[in-house]
Amino acid sequence: MDKQGQEMFLNFILQRVQEGKEDEAREILAENFKKQEEGTFTKDDIEQFIPKMISILKPDKIEEIQAVAKQFAGSYGNK
Repeated sequence: MDKQGQEMFLNFILQRVQEGKEDEAREILAENFKKQEEGTFTKDDIEQFIPKMISILKPDKIEEIQAVAKQFAGSYGNK
């Protein structure tokens, strides 16, 4: 994911997290983006990302984010 894609994804997530959890979401995403840039981002990272994000999302947005994350995870299935 390029920088523009990362920014769009970050904004997408930030609009869906619980109030006051934005900084936590930024930290989680920054860590994952860094791993992507280094080429060390794996399916395991995605599997850890999902429960972390679910815990800070607005309850009515969880299903939407899970669908996006699963679609994204598919591109890392062989790592």
